[in-house]
Amino acid sequence: MPKQPQPPRVRRQPQRTCVACRDVAGKRTLVRVVRTPEGTVELDGTGKKSGRGAYVHSSVECVQKVVKTGGLSRALNAPVGTEVTEQLLARAVADDSNK
Repeated sequence: MPKQPQPPRVRRQPQRTCVACRDVAGKRTLVRVVRTPEGTVELDGTGKKSGRGAYVHSSVECVQKVVKTGGLSRALNAPVGTEVTEQLLARAVADDSNK
């Protein structure tokens, strides 16, 4: 009996939760902020840096909410500096203007 052809496998997209609005979205649509093993907090453009990560939508509303509530510091268990929040806000403004 001949083998039946297998249908192509569909790859699943990894899902992550935004720490500001708690919405679940695809990993590639969110911005990752990471606390490195050295204790510094920085943006992770590749999504592959080692350390504890937290995800935020790249929208001005979510960035402002996470800064106001301190959700990013709580998720990373580390204080988030103003330079990281400024980078997040600049990225959100740029992404919102492209829409």
